[in-house]
Amino acid sequence: MPAIRASHASPRSVRMVSAVLLATAGLSAVDAPPAQAADGQGAVVVAPKQQSWVFRDAGGREVTLRGFNVSGSTKLYENGLLPFRTTADAARSAQAMRDLTGANAVRFLISWEGVQPAPDRIDHAYLDRAIAQIRAFTDRGFRVLLDYHQDLYSSHLFNSGSWYTGDGAPRWVVQAGGYPKESCGICLLWGQNMQNNAAVRKAAYDFWRNRVLTTSAGPVGVQDAYLAQAKATMTYMKQRLPQSAFDGIVGLDPFNEPFDGGLDGGTGLDWEKNHLMPFYQRVRAAMDEAGWNAKPAFVEPLVFWNTGFFEQGGMASVGPLGTRMVFNSHYYDGARMTVDPSPASDGTYAAAMNEIRQRAAALGTAPLVSEFGNKLSGSGSDRTPWMIRAMYQGMDSGVAGRTWWNGPAAGGSVLSSMQWHWDVYSGRHRELMNGNPGKVQTEGDGWNDEDHSVVAADDAGNVTLRLDARVLDRLYPSAVNGDTLAFAFEDLARSGYGGAGRQQAWLTVPSSMPTLAALVKDRQYAVLAWRGSATAAPTELHLPRSFAPAGTTVVSDLGTVNGVPASGAVRAVHETGSTSAYRLQLTAPAAPGAVHVALVVNTTAGTPVTAGQLAAARTELTAWTNRQFPSN
Repeated sequence: MPAIRASHASPRSVRMVSAVLLATAGLSAVDAPPAQAADGQGAVVVAPKQQSWVFRDAGGREVTLRGFNVSGSTKLYENGLLPFRTTADAARSAQAMRDLTGANAVRFLISWEGVQPAPDRIDHAYLDRAIAQIRAFTDRGFRVLLDYHQDLYSSHLFNSGSWYTGDGAPRWVVQAGGYPKESCGICLLWGQNMQNNAAVRKAAYDFWRNRVLTTSAGPVGVQDAYLAQAKATMTYMKQRLPQSAFDGIVGLDPFNEPFDGGLDGGTGLDWEKNHLMPFYQRVRAAMDEAGWNAKPAFVEPLVFWNTGFFEQGGMASVGPLGTRMVFNSHYYDGARMTVDPSPASDGTYAAAMNEIRQRAAALGTAPLVSEFGNKLSGSGSDRTPWMIRAMYQGMDSGVAGRTWWNGPAAGGSVLSSMQWHWDVYSGRHRELMNGNPGKVQTEGDGWNDEDHSVVAADDAGNVTLRLDARVLDRLYPSAVNGDTLAFAFEDLARSGYGGAGRQQAWLTVPSSMPTLAALVKDRQYAVLAWRGSATAAPTELHLPRSFAPAGTTVVSDLGTVNGVPASGAVRAVHETGSTSAYRLQLTAPAAPGAVHVALVVNTTAGTPVTAGQLAAARTELTAWTNRQFPSN
């Protein structure tokens, strides 16, 4: 690696480092293998929608990305710093996710340490394993967000007896940094290391200021090295992935949960403007040079911006992001994770999700919630089912269910999201914490005593859901031909685990629509209203497994069916890559500006639905639609 002696690298120096790292991977700019066939869902772009921005596919349909992070196992050495130990495990996991939840997207974690184990070397064998695992998802129709993951900067900052550990930066970076002995003091949560651990803070401080490190390959700016290996990774993936699979890569999340390491007397907004945004601009340039110019950078704000305590940042000082960057937020309920014992309920997270919507709109781009969730064991985990339910509700619509029918348009766009997380090795790890054979982590996520995985696998490898399927397998609009005007879903998920606990409907129909209220009483149902486009492409919604086509009723201006057929304007087809999961397709005539509506009800059980009831329900639904969404 050539010497980089300035604290701020020139574009030329980054190109020189990139060229060396690309050469170590055996690549040139024109060294592309033959393309192979894959059944992916295609590229998405950030595009306008009324007063906001959304994702759209090649046909102009408004796309909602829904899925999970795969996975926290990337933090573990037992997994080779990848989500899965084998490609077969990745395929098994992808198939289960598709079949059990109808997810259409994943945030796929990789590690800087895995990519660049030495300052002058890219581990292309690691990248080949990652590519094979990514293919397990793209081949089944998933879109993939590539995530460079880090927590507390690096595991190599921690000693063998530490209470905590990290992940991200390679050993050679930490060794060259010469950081103080780490100690968080009396920290109740691992995240407190970002504020209390001098070693963690100093390492982060150096990264954002591109400190020049003396390494075995000569002097190198630490941020320069990071950008060079990221560019090498993206170049390699573009050349090795078949075109259809590469189209399924929605973009790059360049740095998980950025934290400052020191504000130098300024504010979080100052730090984002002076340090974080210049880094993202450099990432954007690296993406363009690597051939990822059509894909957005999914950029995260300062991690503290919406924690509920000591909030800082939020990117309000950086100016418009534009369509080549996405506002990429996480959401965890810091209060209920620590001091607030109250349960979540209808509308609990509407304001929090609306804040994400509004911040993205102010930045001139689309939003994504790339992490959210809560623990599945330990103190307070009894509240998790309805916390997750309420988070999904807030992402579906920023209006509480009890008032949704009276003002659905106020709910905003449906938020795309990936839940943390999906780990098929949950509870079956064997990770030596900080390399210590006396501290073998086996339970939960195998990392910092966390237990967030929504799945586990048995001895035979069969994957099962740990949360109520009604929380995780959700009806959502995966592709809307035109503009979504409003969406809401009543999942009827119980407050406990395994179908236990209380059941309560949150999305309640007003008494002014008695037939609709009777039709959906004690049943799962969803409502989608949208404004059509000039094409006749279908609008698509994932149907949960509880909505068997034969037991699903649809009331719509496009047709009313009691039992969804396999053909026609209202039809059910298999999800890509699955023989058990279905999606509902609604095809409207090409008529830009026309308002459409669909009520989708799980009528598998309960009193049989009559033709007269459906006719009356359609009359009420039509009148409601005309009131709420009058035509131009």
